Order: sequence, then C-alpha cells, then structure tokens
Amino acid sequence: MKHHASLRSAGMLQRRSVMRMGLGLGLGAATFLLAACEPNKLSFSSVDVTGADYAKGFELSDHNGQIRHLTDFAGKVVVVFFGYTQCPDVCPATMIELAQVKKLLGADGERLQALFVTLDPERDTLELLKAYMVNFDPMFLALRPTPEQLPVLAKDFKIYYKKVAGKSADYYTMDHSAGGYVFDTKGQLRLFTRYGSGAPVLAADIALLLK
Repeated sequence: MKHHASLRSAGMLQRRSVMRMGLGLGLGAATFLLAACEPNKLSFSSVDVTGADYAKGFELSDHNGQIRHLTDFAGKVVVVFFGYTQCPDVCPATMIELAQVKKLLGADGERLQALFVTLDPERDTLELLKAYMVNFDPMFLALRPTPEQLPVLAKDFKIYYKKVAGKSADYYTMDHSAGGYVFDTKGQLRLFTRYGSGAPVLAADIALLLK
C-alpha cells in the first residue's frame, strides 16, 4: 500500500511539474512575442531625450560663411554644444573631449560631426571661430548666430546664457549651459550629454547610435 501511495504521489508531482513547465514555456513565449512587437530600446549613459519636442534644427552661418542646416549632416551623429571662444575652461575642455570621442570611434569617427555654436557673436567673428576650431579638429564646425537669432535659438534649444560684466564693456564673461545635444543619423534629437561625462562614455553612446 505504501508503495502504491508513493507511486501515486510521484505521479502527481510529475504532472504538476509538467504543468508548471508548460505554464513557464507559455509565459516565456508570450514575453518573447511582446518583446518582438516592441522597437529595440537602446540603453544610454547620457540622458535619453528621444521624442523631445524642441531643438529641431537651425539655419546658421558656419565659420566659412556657409549657411548650414541640421539636414546637411544626414548620415552622421551630430553633437551640438553652445559656448564662446574666450571661455576659460568648460568650452575648450568639451571640444577636447569631442576630439577624443572621434578618435575612440576609430573609422566611425568620420561619421561624427561636432558643432560649436557661439553665444558671444559680438566678439566671436567668423575668422576667430575658424581659428578656434583648428585647435581641436579640422572637420569640426563653429556656427555663428546673429545677435537677433541668438535668443530665438537659445529658447528653442533650452539653453541658458547670460553676459557677466567685467572691468570694461569689451571685457566680460558668459554664464551658460554646459551640456551638449546629440542627434542621430536621421537628424532626430536623442541624447543630452552632461559636461564632464568623459569621452569613453559619450563614445559608447554614439557608437550605439551609429549601428
């Protein structure tokens, strides 16, 4: 009797195990199907702002005097940073970091376009901006909004800037936002990169966008 009871007990355990396995396979299949229906979601270290309804584009003169639009750089990942040439620390550090990012990307570095937008068009002439870019990478471009364009552009990109008076009318500094905007190869805003995140971190995010 004990032997038969043990067999019945073992049979019940086996059936329950099969049922649990079937249920697990069913849930696994359902999860797979749901995942297959969702678009591939990339995991970034920078702030993911995909779908943001701002910073949609621009029409600005580059340091060569050519009018540029965001659509000019289709097929490339574009990083837009706002600063000014007489910035003592944040701006040159950011541009150096972008040059390092380009090197870390290897052959894909040619598909990275860095754009430096001046917040100080009064002092930053096209000639000065051109000379400034040479310090970092010959393919990087500086963009110069007119004094009339600047407030509209800053509002569209949600950029903070403010002139801080110095010893004279020509001697002043600019307080400004220190992050950068990253657009994918289709010209869609995807990331906001914080100042000081580091070249390896940004390079890894851009590599994902280039895939």
